[in-house]
Amino acid sequence: MRFGCAVLLGLVWCAVANAADKAAPQWVGTWAASPMAVNIDQLVANSTYRNIVHISLGGDSLRVQLTNEFGTASLNVGAAHLALSGGEGKVQEGSDRALTFNGRATVMIPAGGMVVSDPVALPAAAFADLAISVYLPEQPIATPTCHDLGTSTNYIAAGDATPAASLENPRTLKSWCFVKGVDVRTTDKNAAAIVTFGDSITDGYGSTVDGNHRWPDLLAQRLHADAKTAGLSILNEGISGNRLLYDRAGPNAVARFDRDVLAQSGVKYLVILEGINDIGRIPKTGDPESTLTAPDILFALTQLVTRAHQHGIKVFGATLTPYMGAGYSSQAGEVVRQAVNQWIRTGGVFDSVIDFDKATQDPQNPAMFLPANDHGDHLHPSDAGYKAMSDSIDLKLFR
Repeated sequence: MRFGCAVLLGLVWCAVANAADKAAPQWVGTWAASPMAVNIDQLVANSTYRNIVHISLGGDSLRVQLTNEFGTASLNVGAAHLALSGGEGKVQEGSDRALTFNGRATVMIPAGGMVVSDPVALPAAAFADLAISVYLPEQPIATPTCHDLGTSTNYIAAGDATPAASLENPRTLKSWCFVKGVDVRTTDKNAAAIVTFGDSITDGYGSTVDGNHRWPDLLAQRLHADAKTAGLSILNEGISGNRLLYDRAGPNAVARFDRDVLAQSGVKYLVILEGINDIGRIPKTGDPESTLTAPDILFALTQLVTRAHQHGIKVFGATLTPYMGAGYSSQAGEVVRQAVNQWIRTGGVFDSVIDFDKATQDPQNPAMFLPANDHGDHLHPSDAGYKAMSDSIDLKLFR
């Protein structure tokens, strides 16, 4: 009898231990791109937009976020499909899934709005490329919502080609249009999302097209290779040209923070790298935005940290990378950059610091990139520079 009780207790303990490794199903973002208003002549109605996106966390059930957040009129979606990409605009055989929205194949997205699809069963591994096809029937498209710098080849085909295995005579563009995110359902209790928030250096300007060599992409690979962080995804919310306090390319960082960070599924960590485009305006005489000071930048960054902390998100501050030699660099701006970086390192506002400045600078000339890390414009990293940024991040921050 005692032996039987011991065996029973052992089985119960094992069941409890196994259950502890799993949590109730939750949705976690696996890919994202910040929406913005664009002016692209190629965007016309009665067309299918096939967006190729590179996810960071795998799973068996997915849902897709479509966007009309900058549209000034409602957007009618005639059909939307999700599939595994087969390369060159094709989809893998047997992987095509029609998306529905509350059971319906069509959806109207109000001006300024977004919608989330119903869940769809589609096994997708970490780092899979998905093809998200969106058909827009004949209608005026007032102010399209896209992510301008996709650094990814996407496709436009005439008519409703959402279920097509391959597209006939498609046009290509490097922007993601009318789609802003993909979530994956998981029971991994350690699953969560890291949002990387910033400008073109986070967006991956100058990285190899279709190579997924942005520093957030490379960080995702490192996280996945470590058993203690393999459940973490990356949501890249960088916008090329973006600024902290003034609208320029996309809404300013303070204005877009709720949508691009706080509203993301399963977000637990945040990395902020932003401010160099604000500093770049400083030498422009007669420009009212050129009066920005270091305290203004510190104020904006502090606001972002405070708002993230209100939602239980840990925030890591990244130092601004070198920019001397760039077209808008100046000695006055360099003084501000150094002051901002010193505050990031020592101010105690962030939960921890990631020193991208140190990781990419030339030790002989710290105000400039190491030549191997320089894309060539002295502002953006090369693929090697993006790798140096990723490699400099201590993964213990996320454990």
